[in-house]
Amino acid sequence: MGRVTRGDDVTPERRSGDATGTEPDPARWRVLAVTLAVGFMSLLDVTIVNVAIPSMRSGLDTSAATIQWVVSGYALSFGLVLVTGGRLGDAWGRRRLMLVGLTGFVLASAACGLAPSVEVLVAARLVQGLSAGLLAPQNTGLIQELFSGGERGRAFGLFGLVVSVASAIGPVLGGVIIALAGEEGGWRWIFLVNVPIGVVLLVAIARLVPDTRVEVGESDTRLDPGGAVLLGLAVLCLLLPVVALESGATGLLWLLLGVPVAGWAFIAWERRLTRTGGAPLLDIALLRRTPGYGNGIVVGALYFTGFTGVFLVLSVYLQDGLGYSTLATGLLLTPFAVGSAVSSMWAGRAVTRMGRSLVVRALGVMMTGLVLLAVLAAWAQDRSWLWLALVLPLLLAGLGGGAVVSPNFTLTLAEVPPRMGGAAGGALQTGQRVGAAIGAATLITAYQLGSGDGGDPGAGLRAAIGTALALLLLALAAAVWDGRRRAAAAGAPTDR
Repeated sequence: MGRVTRGDDVTPERRSGDATGTEPDPARWRVLAVTLAVGFMSLLDVTIVNVAIPSMRSGLDTSAATIQWVVSGYALSFGLVLVTGGRLGDAWGRRRLMLVGLTGFVLASAACGLAPSVEVLVAARLVQGLSAGLLAPQNTGLIQELFSGGERGRAFGLFGLVVSVASAIGPVLGGVIIALAGEEGGWRWIFLVNVPIGVVLLVAIARLVPDTRVEVGESDTRLDPGGAVLLGLAVLCLLLPVVALESGATGLLWLLLGVPVAGWAFIAWERRLTRTGGAPLLDIALLRRTPGYGNGIVVGALYFTGFTGVFLVLSVYLQDGLGYSTLATGLLLTPFAVGSAVSSMWAGRAVTRMGRSLVVRALGVMMTGLVLLAVLAAWAQDRSWLWLALVLPLLLAGLGGGAVVSPNFTLTLAEVPPRMGGAAGGALQTGQRVGAAIGAATLITAYQLGSGDGGDPGAGLRAAIGTALALLLLALAAAVWDGRRRAAAAGAPTDR
């Protein structure tokens, strides 16, 4: 039996009208608003820093390779603890983990903004990423616990909106802040603005977010440090060489050999722990027994591999290639955020009716937008109305992208027990973070190779978008395959 507590009060578990007939939590939408605000802030810091790299290089007088770790270090530490953070929330309560994680995030943000050197800045970004990794899985865990049925789809629709818009609008906000605060030190305010917002959200969490815990035996509150170390090692061996590659370092690629070894050891450890009655970090049986869970992780990872790096490439293309300002670059990327905002809300409601076919069609729309982007950008590159040529493709790509993220969360986690909601959601988000890191390194490499010695930014953009389309095609194939499996399991004819 679960429980939801606020303060020191203990009340029966309340969810959104699920099959058990438990009473819906009347504050669930306010709780969702608070958690989504926290999620938006932590996800925003993945992309908002991209446009501030020139400002940071100038302000700290350091190399491009060194400053790249300000971006890559956050992505690395963020992805490292997502599953562990989810499991801690499952066992110890989501409010507690949110308070701990957000406190760390706020303090690290202050340290970033006040950093006297690039070494301090990189170290603070690592702590900031670890804190964000503790926060992120609490969002999906709370949605699993407080909502069900159609309401859960709408809640995940709002969550998908946050993911899409935070990814897309980061360059815009970064450009605005630097334009207002100045090129030399404006980058500091990108971090310092988190401090007052974070303090307000800490108060809101303490007052509104329920302290959800599952009370089904001692094993469910025990932790799995062995599993956490092995999974962390596997993720580290995968992410560290990838993020190092973004700054041109190839000396760590040998670590990739450790991924299958650490991954196999983690799976064996978790299976042994399950057999002996322990509490695994992640129940590996979920991948086999829970319909759509494993496939959904694959779809999400492949989508983020193809999608996230596009914004980094576009920022480099517009600023370094064509000489646009930080603010102008951010504004040019706004249509994607607008499209994502519109489609995410609709997709959250439509997914219960359309199922996996919604994701398939949305991926097709996004890929169409990227094809148009490559064609029209090349055609209008040297014209003053390039911005006009980018609006429609980015809007179309945003409409498609917004209808991928939230439905995939809903479909992937639909059959996951709430007691494993945090860890399961953390695994899904780990796949996304790994995909995002690999995609960023792959697409920026494709851009650099495509540009060639002559420095043709248009050729580089086409090469990067072609690479993104190939990766998104893999996501499309995985989504089609999952849709056919679901249809076959339901005894229904598959869509053609």
